Amino acid sequence: MASIKPKFRASSVAGREGSLYYQIIHERKPRQILTNYHILPSEWDSKTGRLASPVSSERAAMIDSLREHIRMDVELLNKIIRCLDFRGFHYSVDDIVEEFNRLTAVNSLFNFMQAVITRQRGNGKIRTSETYAAALNSFKKFREGDDIRMDTITSTVMEGYQGWLQHQGIAPNTISFYMRILRAVYNRAVEEQLVENRHPFKRVYTGAEKTAKRALPLAMIKKIYMLDLSDKRNLEFARDMFILSFMLRGMSFVDMAMLKKTDLKDGRITYRRRKTGQQLSIEWTKEMQSILDKWPINDSCYLLPIIKNDVSNPRYVYKNMGERINKELKKVAEKADIGVTLTMYVARHSWASIAKAEGIPIALISEGLGHEKESTTRIYLATLDSSAIDRANGMILGCLGS
Repeated sequence: MASIKPKFRASSVAGREGSLYYQIIHERKPRQILTNYHILPSEWDSKTGRLASPVSSERAAMIDSLREHIRMDVELLNKIIRCLDFRGFHYSVDDIVEEFNRLTAVNSLFNFMQAVITRQRGNGKIRTSETYAAALNSFKKFREGDDIRMDTITSTVMEGYQGWLQHQGIAPNTISFYMRILRAVYNRAVEEQLVENRHPFKRVYTGAEKTAKRALPLAMIKKIYMLDLSDKRNLEFARDMFILSFMLRGMSFVDMAMLKKTDLKDGRITYRRRKTGQQLSIEWTKEMQSILDKWPINDSCYLLPIIKNDVSNPRYVYKNMGERINKELKKVAEKADIGVTLTMYVARHSWASIAKAEGIPIALISEGLGHEKESTTRIYLATLDSSAIDRANGMILGCLGS
C-alpha cells in the first residue's frame, strides 16, 4: 500500500515562505509532488506533519484554506491509490503521480472555463463568451494568476473572492453577475462528473438588487439636443449617436452599429435585435435623416458612421467605438451641466421613461424595455401594430422639437 505524507521545504532565505510538497512512497520507491502552497516555517509543525496555527491573525484565513486544500489533495491521492488497487494490476509510484497530475489538469478551473468560452464562441454565442471571459479574468486577478482545481473550490474560497470584490469597490449586482457565471461553470463540471458538488456558492451573493433607473427627463434630453458642439466634432458625433438612439426608441448601440443600408427601405428601419433576435420596424423620420446628413456618407455596407469599413470583425470595431463615444458623452454631460453620468444606455431608459410621462400606454412602450423583463418587451413589440408605436414615437419626437 502506498503512503502519502505532506512535507515542508524551508526557503534558503531566512524569514521567507517555504514550499509544501507531498511525498509518495510505493514499493519503497519515493516520489515528490510539488505544490504551489507556500507557508512560513512557524506555520508548519514538523512533529505532526501538519499545518500549525499562524502567529499572525491576518494569515489565519489563508492557513485554514490551505488546510482544506491539503485535505482534499490527500483525499484525491488516496482515491487514486484505491482505484489502482481495485484494478488488480501492478502499478508504480510514477503511475500515482501521473494520474494525480492528469486529474489536476482536467479539474483546473482556468482550463475548464476557457474550454467553455471557446465552445461558446464556436457556437456563435459571442456576447455570452465575453461575459464568461470577464468573470474568468476577474477571478484570475483575485487568485493573482494562481489556478485552482475545481474540487478544491469551497465556500471559503468563494467568500474570500466576494470579500476581495467588495474591497475593490465592485457593485453588488456585478459581484452577483460574476458569481452566477462561475456557479454555472462549476455546475457544468458537476454534470460532466469532473467534480463532486460541494455547494461552494451557498454563502455568497447571487441575487439582484433593484437599481435606480438611468433615465433623463425630457428637459435634459432637449438640452443635450440643442447644444452647439460644432467646434468639437468628437463630442458632436457622440451627442448625435445618443440622440439618434433616443429617436430610434432607445435602440441599443450594438443594433445601431450593425444597421445595414439595406435595412432602411420605404421610409422604415427593419432589423433584428442582436440580444433577442426579435424583429422590429421603426419609421425613419426627417429628424433621424437630418442627423445622418450631418456626417459623411458611410462607404461600407453599414448605415451609420460607426463601422466605416467592411471589416471581418465588426464587433471589435463597434465595441471600441462604443467606449470612445461613452467617454465623450461624459464631456457632453459636463457641457450640458446635467449632473449625471451619460452613456448610450441612458438613451434607452430615457425613451421609456419619457414615453410613460407623456401618458403613452404601457402596452405601447413596455416599461420593462431593457429593464427588468426583456420577454415582456418582446411580447408587446411582436403583437402591437407598428403604426401605433410609430405614433407614440412621433409624440415623443414632437415634444423634443417643441
